Amino acid sequence: MPLYICNSKKDVIDSKARQAIARDITRIHCAVTGAPESFVHAVFFEEAPQFPLDDKTLYVMGTIRKGRSDTQQQEIAQAIRASLAQQGGVGLEHTEARIRETPASWVLEGGEIMPEPGEEEAWFAAQAARRQTADA
Repeated sequence: MPLYICNSKKDVIDSKARQAIARDITRIHCAVTGAPESFVHAVFFEEAPQFPLDDKTLYVMGTIRKGRSDTQQQEIAQAIRASLAQQGGVGLEHTEARIRETPASWVLEGGEIMPEPGEEEAWFAAQAARRQTADA
């Protein structure tokens, strides 16, 4: 978590552009939320019907942990749209990015329930302690 699902028209973005978009999504999400990079996931599809493009060429649906402000969500969506336009070589009007929230308690990362926003440090410390105990 967070999970960013990217959908595009067929043959619009190549693997290099996908990598650049995934890096941008990670950078944007972490800069806005302070979440660790290891939490951010991006998946790419072409013309997946469950993520309708409508009249757009590139579309991203981001699912993030609940607790981010409307301003943060808008900042993430706008920055992702700018990345899509730049990396995909299309006009901003041909992009769409939407953000939706999911409670952290509904998501597992590495087999563990995700921490609430701001509780990541304690979560990582608890995981490290469990690994040490298991290794002993």
